[in-house]
Amino acid sequence: MEKNAETILNNPFLNKGTAFTTEEREQLGLVGTLPSHVQTIEEQATQAYAQFQSKTTNLEKRIFLMNLFNENRTLFFHLMNEHVVEFMPIVYDPTVAESIEQYNELFLDPQNAAFISVDTPNDIEETLRNAAEGRDIRLVVATDAEGILGIGDWGVNGVDIAIGKLMVYTAAAGIDPSQVLPVSIDAGTNNDALLNDPLYLGNRHKRVYGDRYYDVIDKFVIAERSLFPQSLLHWEDFGRGNAQVILDKYKDNILTFNDDIQGTGIVVLAGILGALNISKEDLKDQTFLTFGAGTAGMGIANQILDELVTSGLDEAEARKHFYVVDRQGLLFTDTPNLTPAQKSFTRDRSEFSNPSELTNLSAVVEAVHPTVMIGTSTQPNAFTEGIVKNMAAHTKRPIIFPLSNPTKLAEAKAADIIQWTDGKALIATGIPADKVHYNGITYEIGQGNNALMYPGLGFGLIASTAKILNSKTLSAACHALGGIVDTEKPGAAVLPPVSMLTEFSETLADTVAQSVVDQGLNREPIGDVRKAVADKKWKPEYK
Repeated sequence: MEKNAETILNNPFLNKGTAFTTEEREQLGLVGTLPSHVQTIEEQATQAYAQFQSKTTNLEKRIFLMNLFNENRTLFFHLMNEHVVEFMPIVYDPTVAESIEQYNELFLDPQNAAFISVDTPNDIEETLRNAAEGRDIRLVVATDAEGILGIGDWGVNGVDIAIGKLMVYTAAAGIDPSQVLPVSIDAGTNNDALLNDPLYLGNRHKRVYGDRYYDVIDKFVIAERSLFPQSLLHWEDFGRGNAQVILDKYKDNILTFNDDIQGTGIVVLAGILGALNISKEDLKDQTFLTFGAGTAGMGIANQILDELVTSGLDEAEARKHFYVVDRQGLLFTDTPNLTPAQKSFTRDRSEFSNPSELTNLSAVVEAVHPTVMIGTSTQPNAFTEGIVKNMAAHTKRPIIFPLSNPTKLAEAKAADIIQWTDGKALIATGIPADKVHYNGITYEIGQGNNALMYPGLGFGLIASTAKILNSKTLSAACHALGGIVDTEKPGAAVLPPVSMLTEFSETLADTVAQSVVDQGLNREPIGDVRKAVADKKWKPEYK
């Protein structure tokens, strides 16, 4: 019985710690292995939260929460549900960046992740099977960590992104934590600091690209589908040269989703729809400028394009509404080294009288007069007072989203944009922003955080047994989230607050599941969509 006791107490999906009842302790061989008093989960949570509060830095707080996560998933999520606004920036962005950068020094536990190596492709199926340990996996988050927003290539350390993402899925939407699997695809790293670090835990060679890399991805997808045929496969933080290619290859055949492309795209589109609900303007009348043409920036452009087409424009006409600016300035058809995603959003030099001068953001804003400006550039303070005032001079309610994070990389501060536009701008930021008080009005600043969207979206897909995710379902999710704004209140945010995360994740899940069923894309028959979603929801309660 000693082995049984050790097994249960070391299994985070089964462990209740001091909450095991007297009867359970007798049945499970736990007599004498725990202090005598049987605690309730509420007592455990009070005790744990006091320990959390005693930590002096966000990284220390995260380490404490991760240790709790490793020991007892139910208690961890019970506690997170009580403090979701406080915990979100600790377990995920922005504190996760510190955790990734110090992963080698902090490593204690693999946290039920699967570690796939590009150097041993024949081990992929065994790796997934071992990590799953017989669990019924319904959600896989996979990353190769080449393009972590704000910090770049972090190799195997980036597994923390997948783990953190799955925490938010469970806390926000109620996905059963025993049914999720984080996956690190270790293709090497181009981060020399990691390669020269004697403590680095990943493959010590430069990143593998091309056919060898794509063969590993293919083997992974085949094995993942074979072992977990009912799962949603979520791609996270792949490099700009691979992300769109991978998504395009699989999206029409399996249930899959890229958060940096589609997740960022749909939450930003939802923010734009929320802003237009406030300004009472039409999406088809907007001119979009994206500053930063990486995975996120192009994912946003593609999502807006899909919505314009859905709203009645033909694709060629819809593309005329977009201008994309990167390091070299406005992207033209003859700009060298364009990614596949960038190529479809370029402009022809013949459209401009001064194309050779459009080499910076200021010149492009002056030339095209955007009504919507989105920043995914990681170029701090790029949205200058001059640029913002120029934009505001040509549109009544400029929509300005400086989305780069962490804070030090943001294109502008919300308070500055409010002041520069005399309170006219409709703003979403990539990181939490304080309310702005200006001319007697309190402006609430929406956060363009993917966590507003992907938990409800993913849960709705899983609960509805969806076969694929298509643009119609994504559009339904955008409108559902964009509709949760107070259009009459002065200074209202364009997106709902993180404090409402669980409530609107449920709304999104219902909307997504209904869209799947309406299109006949569900694998299993579903009569009552809301009941199917409610029945699938996991609650952090001891059983």
